[in-house]
Amino acid sequence: MNDTKEHTRPFEFYQALPKVDLHRHLEGSLRFETVREVARAHSLDLPATGQLRGLVQIQRDEPLSFENFLSKFSTLRLLYRSPEIINRVTREAIADAAADNVRYLELRFTPVALSKSQGFSLAQVIDWVIEAARQGQAETGLTTCLIASINRHEGLDLAEQVCRCAVERKGEGIVGLDLAGHEPGFPAQPFAAIFHQAKNAGLRATIHAGEWDHGDNVAGAIKELDADRIGHGIRALESPLAVELALNGQTPFEVCMTSNYQSGVVADIRLHPITQMLARGLNVTINTDDPGISQIRLSDEYRLFCETLNFPLDTLRGRVLAAARAAFLSESERNRLVQSIDEEFQSHL
Repeated sequence: MNDTKEHTRPFEFYQALPKVDLHRHLEGSLRFETVREVARAHSLDLPATGQLRGLVQIQRDEPLSFENFLSKFSTLRLLYRSPEIINRVTREAIADAAADNVRYLELRFTPVALSKSQGFSLAQVIDWVIEAARQGQAETGLTTCLIASINRHEGLDLAEQVCRCAVERKGEGIVGLDLAGHEPGFPAQPFAAIFHQAKNAGLRATIHAGEWDHGDNVAGAIKELDADRIGHGIRALESPLAVELALNGQTPFEVCMTSNYQSGVVADIRLHPITQMLARGLNVTINTDDPGISQIRLSDEYRLFCETLNFPLDTLRGRVLAAARAAFLSESERNRLVQSIDEEFQSHL
């Protein structure tokens, strides 16, 4: 337990810390002003500002459930109506991360979501995001890598197409493949061959598991899909096998605390499983998930970790360095990132 001083740092202190975000969805990172402007410019049949916020952002009086959380994406999918819009939201997501002092960002995006509104091809939207990310990096100096995401509830055919496109663009900024979507009722195992294909081609794999369904899914993601990292995984402690596998391989967990609370997985943020995960020695990192939907920054998550969950600053430093070590970069690039993050973080201790 920390003393009072540990709990009363100004927000600006957390904002100044160097950060690594491994789990941020492009489609959950839109600025509300951009949502409103696009809706107006394209005469979309969406309500006025107050009601519109409730369609794309979590509100205080809403039910905390994964169904409600995922419902925000249904409205957001209506907005991707041109290459210019996709370019804008990608560059803004990178700019917002850079403004929060994120030093390394892995931005995952769902080509199917970006393509569906106007029938764009998957290859087209992937190329647009790649180009926008290049521009965003040049504008901000923030190192940004891309992860192509597929939804388990949208079927194997689309997943195979996304995988093929991602593999073809491996040297153009895409570093990994992600499995997301409705975890209950849609097991990951049918996607194993697709992820093995991606890994054989040189992409890395991150799998949403043990978030909205049992911790056994974490074990399956590691054993059957050869996951390099686990998205969320906060129910891993339900499964002794998952814990054993994760400890043996020091598998990184991409934990997103506010999102876990807002989606109903965690009933009380003060009792978030990250505390028990760290006590068991699991390799936890701290991330945002969908900062636009959740109305947060990574600084908010760092402050929550230290001031609500009572972890000392040095423990936070260890988790940020763990994220840097888990980056989907070459060994030399990771080493440089870890060193630069550590040196900058030390100046704030």
